[in-house]
Amino acid sequence: MARRAATNATEVLGGPVDRVTFHNSENGFCVLRVKARGQRDLITVIGHAAMISAGEFVQASGAWVNDRTHGVQFRASFLKATAPTTVEGIEKYLGSGMIRGIGPVYAKKLVRAFGESVFDIIEQEPSRLREVTGIGPKRAERITAGWADQKVIRDHAVSAQQRRRHVARGAHLQNLRR
Repeated sequence: MARRAATNATEVLGGPVDRVTFHNSENGFCVLRVKARGQRDLITVIGHAAMISAGEFVQASGAWVNDRTHGVQFRASFLKATAPTTVEGIEKYLGSGMIRGIGPVYAKKLVRAFGESVFDIIEQEPSRLREVTGIGPKRAERITAGWADQKVIRDHAVSAQQRRRHVARGAHLQNLRR
């Protein structure tokens, strides 16, 4: 195994999410497969994120642990996801099914047509979506509505997770005072 044995030393890693193996939308717990810089194979990252999708770029700090059942994993105490910036990441992100009207086929077509500026096109010039073969007025409307819905859902999920963290931290501090 190329990875070092489980340690308690805090490390920082980053890379694109290849697959979301599990995500609990109520508490944000997630199991991710990530192509981390400096690692030959995909690694398993466990942590908490309000929302996460394949293709997004994650930055994590935490430690390697050796789980009796699942083997070596990176347990993230901090996990931050950002929109992908590479053409491959954007295609995977759009093709993940999270936006109505876009699956793997249309993700490939959109990225081929607009490259890294596809997110800007969807938000600021949605009429240009019709330049892509197979996208008519109805699909273009579905894509822009799906994009807007995802933005609202993501914003709500992030703020809800932050509120839960503040409540949990407050309860923890109160228990310490007792």
